[in-house]
Amino acid sequence: MRLEGKNFFITGGASGLGEATARLFVSKGANVTIADFNEKRGQEVAASLGDNAIFVKCDVTKESTIKAALEESVATFGSVWGCFNCAGTGPPRRVLSKSGRVHPMKHFKKVIDINLSGTFNVLSLAAKAMSANEPNEFGERGVIINVASVAAYDGQIGQAAYSASKAGVCGMTLPIARDLGRWGMRICTIAPGLFLTPMMRALPEPAQQSLGKQVIFPSRLGDPSEFAALCQFITESTYMNGECIRLDGAIRMGPK
Repeated sequence: MRLEGKNFFITGGASGLGEATARLFVSKGANVTIADFNEKRGQEVAASLGDNAIFVKCDVTKESTIKAALEESVATFGSVWGCFNCAGTGPPRRVLSKSGRVHPMKHFKKVIDINLSGTFNVLSLAAKAMSANEPNEFGERGVIINVASVAAYDGQIGQAAYSASKAGVCGMTLPIARDLGRWGMRICTIAPGLFLTPMMRALPEPAQQSLGKQVIFPSRLGDPSEFAALCQFITESTYMNGECIRLDGAIRMGPK
């Protein structure tokens, strides 16, 4: 799929991996819809990208806000050709804390609701919107990229909820590819390792360097632009479909 002139709907597009992807795609001539819960930051990012971007407030756990955001996206740019699910959360909690406190079920459900159910909620509604597209020269109507994490495979202490949610995102990739293939839609999932996102930047510099040294090669934290470049590759490579791709410098996370 060619990027130029196409509209891409990006959840979590106001910061981190989503923002980097939005900026790269606009630089390649695409339009982007930044769907995020952070209204102030989302509007700032969209404004900095000019006429090729809009911000829409969106809560991935609420179907009504997703529908409204997609409708605004289509009304502005005429269609949606890609859906990238970068929104997520994952505060750590042990199953049993050192004091013996049990992991609150409401916390587990919230992480699943945002990371897994929210991802499916957005992609299913985006697929409906993309089904209205006339197939391009490659027979495509759209592409979906979900964001998991290496925690789907190497979950650390305190990551039971986060790892379960991201493993679910990986697990539904192939069935969805099979479901949507008849419509000319592709789906892939990226499982990032340690990236220099705003959450990571909040850590002290020594902690960032220590984490970077755990990466086999290159021994550093990933740059969000590298994630964005993989999104571009998946989008432009028509034969990429149904895959979960680790982007992690060959790191395998230890228990903590």
